[in-house]
Amino acid sequence: MTLTPQASRYTHDHLFLGAAHDENARRTLWVVALTFVMMIGEIAAGYITGSMALLADGFHMATHVGALGIAAAAYGFARRHANNSRFSFGTGKVGDLAGFASAIVLGLVSIGIAGESIVRLLQPTAVAFTEATVIAVVGLAVNIVSAFLLSGNHGHHGHDHHDHSHAHAHHHDNNLRSAYLHVLADALTSVLAIVALLAGRYLGWVWLDPVMGIVGAIVIARWAYGLMRDSAAVLLDTTDEHVAAEIRELLESADDVRISDLHVWQVGPQARAAIVSVVAVAGVSADAIRERLAPVHELSHLTIEHRHA
Repeated sequence: MTLTPQASRYTHDHLFLGAAHDENARRTLWVVALTFVMMIGEIAAGYITGSMALLADGFHMATHVGALGIAAAAYGFARRHANNSRFSFGTGKVGDLAGFASAIVLGLVSIGIAGESIVRLLQPTAVAFTEATVIAVVGLAVNIVSAFLLSGNHGHHGHDHHDHSHAHAHHHDNNLRSAYLHVLADALTSVLAIVALLAGRYLGWVWLDPVMGIVGAIVIARWAYGLMRDSAAVLLDTTDEHVAAEIRELLESADDVRISDLHVWQVGPQARAAIVSVVAVAGVSADAIRERLAPVHELSHLTIEHRHA
């Protein structure tokens, strides 16, 4: 059998990277550099001044340098292997894998901060409040700049790679989200450190320094759990119920098509894939089914299994 030139229109790539993939990669690299420099300064200052809140912030930053480095590496890996046929649905979920790893790091950091803070609460140590406050303020400034770099473009319109349904809905990039949460956690511990240091200096509340460490650890643990839950859902190919419901509504609103099996899952920050098995009356073709699903803009990869009743 000789295929006509029209057959080529059914071939397509599997490039499901986020619309702002390269821009987010650059933002993340800048934040890695900023965080690394501040990490060195805060750890050194924490040891010199004896502040647990400041030292916790510094070590917290150290783990974030690693986590942010993972995020940057994930962007690079996903871009380099975007067209690698070894990845059946592309590399759009590499960021979710990095986000899950970062969530684990974030959770371990919260445990470490809480443990050390409890020790300092039971065994108070002398703190150089003035010097520690200055360093904490500088650290907060770096966190604010980093958060600004990462705060933009959380949702974007996707690229059209095929002539059928493509991603246009707004969805989070869990890799960028993980980097942003690490920076927010840094900012939180910086703010708590400043409050504790000022209270210690002017009110004599030395106990507030480790207490703030415990409070920060609890908040960070909650963020880590949320990121771990959401990124794990993507990695496990959980059903995107919103898209699945839209597919059912479009296909079963008439009496000529019934869905026998449906799978909808995420393959990239703004991309969804679907396998739709239908039983249709005579005259309703697979192309007609595809046309009915054209309004589902989240779909970047659609496979239809078609049977006649």
